[in-house]
Amino acid sequence: MSFSRHTIRIAAFQTLFALINNPSADKGALYAEVLKLGSKENAPQYLDELVSGVQEHQADLDAIISNYLTNNWTIDRLARPNLVILRIALYELQYEKELPAPIVINEALELAKSFSDDKSRRFINGVLGHYEKEHAN
Repeated sequence: MSFSRHTIRIAAFQTLFALINNPSADKGALYAEVLKLGSKENAPQYLDELVSGVQEHQADLDAIISNYLTNNWTIDRLARPNLVILRIALYELQYEKELPAPIVINEALELAKSFSDDKSRRFINGVLGHYEKEHAN
């Protein structure tokens, strides 16, 4: 079965969110559950790239996010959905260079529409917009 990048990002969000609560969970089982894969179906490669990439670079991604927080805010104070969305988007902006930044940011905002609220969506847009301005080639 073929999945759109949008569907893969939703699955990555759901997987990473689940892994926050249960770090020892089996990623393969989570992929199968969130994508409703049959027993002989494999998860898309890009899903594992996103999830593994965010996990491997989490400290760096969190440091980037921290740069855009006001003095009285820390990573720990961010709502978990917003943190996961920012990690995914910043991973793609940092490490998936072939993806245009406007598409990555739009996809993050779509995730926020589904898994967060309007205020959080504006916050995510602000962080990613500032990041993009500072890192535009």
